[in-house]
Amino acid sequence: MEIKIGSVFPPGITAIGLFISLMICLEIGRRLALRRGSLRSSDGNVGIGTIDGAIFALLGLLIAFTFSGAANRFDMRRELIVKEANALGTAWLRVDLLPAESQPAVRDLFRKYLDLRLEFYQDVLAENARETLRKSDAVQAELWARTVAATSEGRSPQAPMLLLPALNEVFDIRTSRTVALLTHPPMPIFAMLGAVSLISALLAGHGMAGSGRRSLLHMLSFGLVTSVAVFVILDLEYPRAGWIRIDMMDQVLRDLRQSFG
Repeated sequence: MEIKIGSVFPPGITAIGLFISLMICLEIGRRLALRRGSLRSSDGNVGIGTIDGAIFALLGLLIAFTFSGAANRFDMRRELIVKEANALGTAWLRVDLLPAESQPAVRDLFRKYLDLRLEFYQDVLAENARETLRKSDAVQAELWARTVAATSEGRSPQAPMLLLPALNEVFDIRTSRTVALLTHPPMPIFAMLGAVSLISALLAGHGMAGSGRRSLLHMLSFGLVTSVAVFVILDLEYPRAGWIRIDMMDQVLRDLRQSFG
């Protein structure tokens, strides 16, 4: 599984590029209208306002749809961090059910596993993220094998019933977090958002030609509002690549690691 987040759509660069493209499209649309002499009052423009309104409505719908999805996925990723911390804390406490001589080795593996989890999320944009993930897989397998062996000794009948399900939940949430990290809208949705934004800019520039002069205020407002909206969407969608960060939630896991000693 390839782990590389934020390499496709860097939020800042994408927003700047979109802003410049929107300003260019606004000017192109305005100049095309002036060259053709197509003013709003002319008979050739009857019904064009309906088409413009439909395309602008589609742009608003796409922005609302992608923003809502990105915000929901951002909240889901934050909740999974808390769930992973709770699951790890519960499993750590239930290690007390194992025989005393088996506990140190299992607890050492717990510490190593959590260290690798924190390292993975710290370096998730780096090239070595996949290697860190493979290391955590190996530690996870060893932790499970040692725990199963310790619980099979039969000294505590509650250990298999309490510790193994808790440990299994830790591994399940780890998978859920990895999948959530890679879950984004299909690329055609982002492409459609960009295309409709540019088409809307062309139509807006075309409509501005009726005033006979360029309105920088309206052009800048349209470009800024649209590009900032896309920037926020991408920032929420890739919360470890932009300004809106989810890293602060990792402090829950770091605090848990300190409690492990």
